[in-house]
Amino acid sequence: MTNLRLILGDQLSSSLSSLKDVTKDDVILMCELMEEATYVRHHPKKIAFIFSAMRHFAEELKAKGYWVRYITLDDPHNTGSLEKETRRVIRESRVKQVIVTEPSEYRLHKTFEFWRIDLGTPINILPDTRFLCTQEEFKRWAGHRRHLRMEYFYRDMRKKYGFLIEQDGEPTGGRWNFDKENRKSPPRGLSSPKRISHLKDHITRDVLSLVKKRFSHHFGNLEPFHYAVTRQQALIELAHFIRELLPYFGDYQDVMVVGEAYLYHSMISSYLNAGLLLPLEVCQIAEQAYRAGKAPLNAVEGFIRQILGWREYVRGIYWMHMPQYGEMNHFNAKEPFPDFYWTANTKMFCIAEAVKHTRDHAYSHHIQRLMVTGNFALLTGLDVKQVQEWYLAVYSDAYEWVEMPNTLGMALFGDGGIMGSKPYAASGKYIDKMSNFCEQCSYDPDKTTTINACPFNSLYWDFMARNQDKLKQNHRLSYVYSSWNRFSPQKQKAIREHATEIIKDMRDGKL
Repeated sequence: MTNLRLILGDQLSSSLSSLKDVTKDDVILMCELMEEATYVRHHPKKIAFIFSAMRHFAEELKAKGYWVRYITLDDPHNTGSLEKETRRVIRESRVKQVIVTEPSEYRLHKTFEFWRIDLGTPINILPDTRFLCTQEEFKRWAGHRRHLRMEYFYRDMRKKYGFLIEQDGEPTGGRWNFDKENRKSPPRGLSSPKRISHLKDHITRDVLSLVKKRFSHHFGNLEPFHYAVTRQQALIELAHFIRELLPYFGDYQDVMVVGEAYLYHSMISSYLNAGLLLPLEVCQIAEQAYRAGKAPLNAVEGFIRQILGWREYVRGIYWMHMPQYGEMNHFNAKEPFPDFYWTANTKMFCIAEAVKHTRDHAYSHHIQRLMVTGNFALLTGLDVKQVQEWYLAVYSDAYEWVEMPNTLGMALFGDGGIMGSKPYAASGKYIDKMSNFCEQCSYDPDKTTTINACPFNSLYWDFMARNQDKLKQNHRLSYVYSSWNRFSPQKQKAIREHATEIIKDMRDGKL
């Protein structure tokens, strides 16, 4: 009798709890599954990255002398089902128990809980110790708080781990947050430094061939493919970011530039979420850069906040509120999803640019996701489930635990304020300030109701007007409604009529 240790595609860490006491008599099972690649139509780059990283991790385990049962997608005996593959190994290897680290997504949590009853073999589900805040710890922090604001969670996490904390217990630099210093507009000529492209060995080449054959009908371009697919490669990318990009990350983290998908962003979220890098080590290395005088405080604090604060916070929100969270729709947003999120065929340059970045790289940075594609979805009332499915499918770092709170909660305010203190709604003026997109657009960010007016402008006011009953008591929006109420009835009517025309054009494919 032996133990069966099941490793999922986002659990590619040697420190994984289910591998803690592994022996060479245990069977380690890893599977490439059609059901996992297609429960949403994942971007080909995402599938290739995960499959190649899985294969490389399996080879590392084999090199250590462990017994790895690896099922490739094109294995003729592959059933395409995690449960069926697990049952097959149980039958063939006389398994006494299944050991697995808790999954990151609720759908797999339900699967494993069902296995406890139906599998016929004991299953031991261990906590995922790679995260810096356990689900139980987050629930204790949340307690009876009326508002679960990330800023206060982040401060407690800073204190817990001692990041950017001085000996007297005060935050380094005298402030917890330097975000006000991280909102510079893009200077003319700003471009991304050259990024690393890793050599593709025979494993990656085989995976690219497989994905090209099986998933070319999915949205997105498979090549060029630059991803790190091993921990060693991911560490090289992290070191490059810390050395070359982190010094400027703070200044330019919110800017958007034509043709620049990356700018000074780290590009490590896919590696963190798949397990090639660990959040604790990433924060430690970033802080060391500040202590050594190699990166400014505003950049390092902002970077650590994304990992120690935001990443842990969204996971806590997800697990605390699932499964009800996925059914929330505060504004009853039901508008059908427009084709241009897949085709980039729109006269709105900012949307087209963000979709092109997504198509070509399986990536766009957080401001494009939140304030362009997400903001448009919010203002037009796009169906929340369709929007979430798009975000989950198209980004290589997207798993439901991180995608759903960021999309449903942050971008769409679909949770009614569990995450955000107000909707992240903005007019075209924000996009004009933080990008050079508007210079090449058919629409004018300074106009609201003319034929060439930026659609975001009238949509913004229309969103506020039609949702006034749900938002007017929000103190952070009092100035917005004061401004709206100062508009003449004729101006209000013109704005809302123009917004109605924009939504009609969106439905008709004319926007």
